[in-house]
Amino acid sequence: RIRKEIPDNVTIVLASKTRTPEEIIKAIETGATDIGENYVQEAERMYNSLGEKAKKVRWHMIGALQKNKINKALPIFDVIQTVDSLKTAVAIDRRVEKAGKKIIPVYIEINIGSEITKDGLKPDYEIIESLVREISKLKHLSLEGLMTMGPRFGNPVVNSPPT
Repeated sequence: RIRKEIPDNVTIVLASKTRTPEEIIKAIETGATDIGENYVQEAERMYNSLGEKAKKVRWHMIGALQKNKINKALPIFDVIQTVDSLKTAVAIDRRVEKAGKKIIPVYIEINIGSEITKDGLKPDYEIIESLVREISKLKHLSLEGLMTMGPRFGNPVVNSPPT
């Protein structure tokens, strides 16, 4: 139903958090093309539970990716949406090269609500622009865009940081 209301060039990523493998299989069978997971270990379990169906969708890392989990993440995830520092980007780039993958799409994570409980860069143009320039120099990452998530409650205008 939602798919009919948004442009075709918009990708809907379904977060599998708290969902069962059966629910994800049903989503795939009804047209889901992209699945997001917050944790590498949860993604491993879900991916393995889905069998061949897991290969029919693109997997997005949508939670903070710890550097010690990058090697485990690369065989599962097709996209990493939570790059929030050059250090993380460089670590992913090096591991992608070692794993023999050519390029992995990444998104810069922005904490648009400036929430202390959320990861991501401050919504500061100069900081973001600097990271964009540096990531663009890396050979094994393709910067696709920004990943943002606003506050869960309240008026988004009131909860937005000052500009």
